[in-house]
Amino acid sequence: MQYVIGRKESCASPQTLMTDLSCLAYVLEEWTVVEYLKKHLFHVVIVSLTISAILGFFIVPLTILFFIYLTNILLLIYQKNGEVKADPLSDVWDSARKTIASFWDIYARIWHGYELHGVENLPEGPGILVYYHGAIPIDYLYFLSRLFLWKKRLCLSVADHFVFRLPGGVREALFSDESYRLMWGNRKGFAQVALDAKVPIIPMYTQNVREGYRMFKERRFFRQLYESTRLPFTPPYGGLPVKFRTYIGEPIPYDPNITTEELVEKTKTAIQTLISKHQTIPGSIWKALLERFDKRCKSD
Repeated sequence: MQYVIGRKESCASPQTLMTDLSCLAYVLEEWTVVEYLKKHLFHVVIVSLTISAILGFFIVPLTILFFIYLTNILLLIYQKNGEVKADPLSDVWDSARKTIASFWDIYARIWHGYELHGVENLPEGPGILVYYHGAIPIDYLYFLSRLFLWKKRLCLSVADHFVFRLPGGVREALFSDESYRLMWGNRKGFAQVALDAKVPIIPMYTQNVREGYRMFKERRFFRQLYESTRLPFTPPYGGLPVKFRTYIGEPIPYDPNITTEELVEKTKTAIQTLISKHQTIPGSIWKALLERFDKRCKSD
């Protein structure tokens, strides 16, 4: 009996005994696809890793945006199925609010170790919160959820003509960076509203919000596109589990003798002071990640 023979002969000749496994290995080696992969394995691996990295960069922020819209859709379904005709501000909605707020608060605790400081600075009555905008408003969503669970208070959001746009928000979200510079342009509507309503302005800022989620570096084409259409064409990326701490500053009281422009400058100064006090500039992703292991209380 012959045990050692040529591989081609062994599979081709019916008179030769050969294990099925050995014959299958030979046939596989003859396949064009297998040969191609052997020759181009390095390129296949590089392409696969590149695609995985791209998906990893965008999947978390896009998933968050998806769940934000899903939340709104679920509330509409809840309203329709439950035939809830009450005012959106009434207590009838509290069970739905608590469910959604609990979901986002758990996510905030797990993924970002979220902390909220300075709640005592919120006035008992009405006021206007003005905050630094990150690439996506996830920190604001965390704040709304935590505030409702802690104090059962609601904070209504002021939006412009486009659903993403908050006063001064989209420009800052798209084109600010790890330097945390405020980008409000000539927006001063919030100050005029505060003066007309005779309410204080409360500054707010979230530490490391730019390290968690970022935008690509500003390009003239995208900037001109935004300024002409007011639509956000550049997608956010990131989603790293960096430490998030939201700080609420002392309120800027209503002053009938102050102008709109002066109130805008006072608000800018207040927010910039919070940033300078609590943020490493330029922002560092590694430091923001390491802060997840920092157990020291940073309540100021």
